[in-house]
Amino acid sequence: MATNLTVNILDLADRLPDNWLIGCDSREFARIVDRLFQEITQNPAQKTPPKICIAEPEPVQFLASFIAARAAKCPIFLCNPNWVKSEWEQVFDLVQPDIFFGQKALENLNKMELISHLAPFSISLIGAGKMPTPQSNSLLASQASCLFLRMVQDFRLSASPTDPNKNPHQLPITNYPLPSIMIPTGGSSGKIRFAIHTWETLTASVQGFQHYFQVDKINSFCVLPLYHVSGLMQFMRSFTTGGQLAIQPFKELENGKKSDIEPEEFFISLVPTQLQRLLQNPDTANWLGRFRAVLLGGAPAWPELLETARNYQIKLAPSYGMTETASQIATLKPEDFLAGNNSSGQTLPHAQITIRSANGDILCDNQIGNIAVNAKSLALGYYPEQFGDREYFQLDDVGFFDKNNCLNIVGRSSDKIITGGENVFPAEVEAVVRSTNLVADIAVIGLPDKNWGQVVTAIYVPANSEVTVKNLQAAIEDKLSKFKRPKYWVIVEQLPRNSQGKVNREQLQEIAIEYQ
Repeated sequence: MATNLTVNILDLADRLPDNWLIGCDSREFARIVDRLFQEITQNPAQKTPPKICIAEPEPVQFLASFIAARAAKCPIFLCNPNWVKSEWEQVFDLVQPDIFFGQKALENLNKMELISHLAPFSISLIGAGKMPTPQSNSLLASQASCLFLRMVQDFRLSASPTDPNKNPHQLPITNYPLPSIMIPTGGSSGKIRFAIHTWETLTASVQGFQHYFQVDKINSFCVLPLYHVSGLMQFMRSFTTGGQLAIQPFKELENGKKSDIEPEEFFISLVPTQLQRLLQNPDTANWLGRFRAVLLGGAPAWPELLETARNYQIKLAPSYGMTETASQIATLKPEDFLAGNNSSGQTLPHAQITIRSANGDILCDNQIGNIAVNAKSLALGYYPEQFGDREYFQLDDVGFFDKNNCLNIVGRSSDKIITGGENVFPAEVEAVVRSTNLVADIAVIGLPDKNWGQVVTAIYVPANSEVTVKNLQAAIEDKLSKFKRPKYWVIVEQLPRNSQGKVNREQLQEIAIEYQ
């Protein structure tokens, strides 16, 4: 078990296996990192490190850019290369970057006529060089980090060891001196914010994972975008523990192409919609069953999906976490999942979760309340503002702990629908409608109503052309109380979901209002 927080990154490199980044030539990777580092630091007169936006869709190029920027001790802003014009406008107004990585994103910005937005920041457009296409079966020829790490001998994995006399769950100090890593989070609103993390908050999450799963070296199989916390943390787990990292586009996996790895030695992370698609192919489903654990998060999973995974004996680990906590802070052990547990599991050792009433009192087991968090992995704030001193970080989620100390998520407080004085959580209604097998996808929202305050409204994708509203109403009649049943049913071809499966509720409101 890795416990030393002050390991020099050169020592870290010595522990990395030759094939830590599967399918990539390490010498070429190191040359790219070295070149990017030189370009970032080419102006010795610059008094402050440049702010760097990384919008690189190619995984190896992304990692090279990220490592070079970290080596140069620059503030990093991870960006989705597929953001639309209004989202990029938000980012440029907020960040005002000095350096931009990502040739394809730059081309898209040019098409959107947004290049002029970059000019006021005297931005340097660098890092357009391309990595050779990785060969799926090739091994790394030499130590992946040994060349570029010579230039960062004083770079630490973390700050000094934790003071044992301090509260192990206290929030990070607000004047943290280390360079920051800004990770985008849009939630369900569509408004982009950047959670401020540091190398220490990210490695705290890694260490919590290590202790919880009792694993030293973490091997990760990544099909999620690296700019998102769910993808970035898979890199962090492998890189900082001396494990291996395999990266493959999800579409390839969905089409039956499997990376040449031994799944028994790897963790894979999926969102529920990805798991649903992979389970449609029995061969892929059986392959998933070989993984050490299949971490599931990003959006609520429905009972039928979990039962299907259990039938395939997939070692699923449903998790609860977010960008602000550097991925999961609660995870269900695979053996508990296979035994029939559908919760989000117990709290990881680097975090503390409490269930609180509206006035902040801690509630007992099986009492539903607001979820609050303290964690070593907690973000410092939302760029450019930092969190002030507080006893705990209040989340928007509602849930409870059961008698086995497992966290159960009820829904999001802001999504709660109040209709005729009754509370309705969309997740419950969505799960019931999904269980009918009459819909391919569904989201439930509340629409304003002068008589009821709000009315329950379902926006759905029918499973086939024969599905009718009457079918749906009849199928849920004995499964939901009358006030929980949707009054309006809006049919669509697809729901506005992002790559992590989260639905954009502002767009849902617009869709439903047009229907009325």
